[in-house]
Amino acid sequence: MKSHAADAGTDGHVAALGFGSNLGQSRAILAAAWRELGHCPGIAPIVLSSPYRSQPLDMISDNWFVNAAALVRTTLSPEALLRVLQAVETRHGRRRDSAASAIHRDRTLDLDLLLYDNLLLTTECLVVPHPRLAQRLFVLAPLTEIAASRLHPGCGKTIGTLLAELQQSDHDQLVEQIAW
Repeated sequence: MKSHAADAGTDGHVAALGFGSNLGQSRAILAAAWRELGHCPGIAPIVLSSPYRSQPLDMISDNWFVNAAALVRTTLSPEALLRVLQAVETRHGRRRDSAASAIHRDRTLDLDLLLYDNLLLTTECLVVPHPRLAQRLFVLAPLTEIAASRLHPGCGKTIGTLLAELQQSDHDQLVEQIAW
């Protein structure tokens, strides 16, 4: 889904974002978050992938996820972009009790900073590229749809290659493209 927001031109950085939800009207929540990001200063949406339905990974839940990936152009630093993403999550009902419990619980909205240009960054609150990007089919499938030739700066492989390798080696993750 292309953005109807004004084009940001060539200024700023290109960031890849992951979207996920397994509580409530997940597709509507993801679409609303995408629209909301388009109204945030310093962020210009470029493209949003199709939604993908995925079985919960590394957690026990009866609620399957809806996931998507997006590219945005931003003038924000990675840390400032993360703060915006977390604020959008909070406005959509995301609750964070602690870092450990937040990883393995159902959520209305999860927004992840997957890639930021070709940056390799590790701070107390942020790791870019996302540390589990290459092991998550529910991230790689939608990201490949919109950025297959983009290089993962940590391993030097394209996103499309990472998807193909994961599909060959991991047959337990269930992910299927669905419609908005």
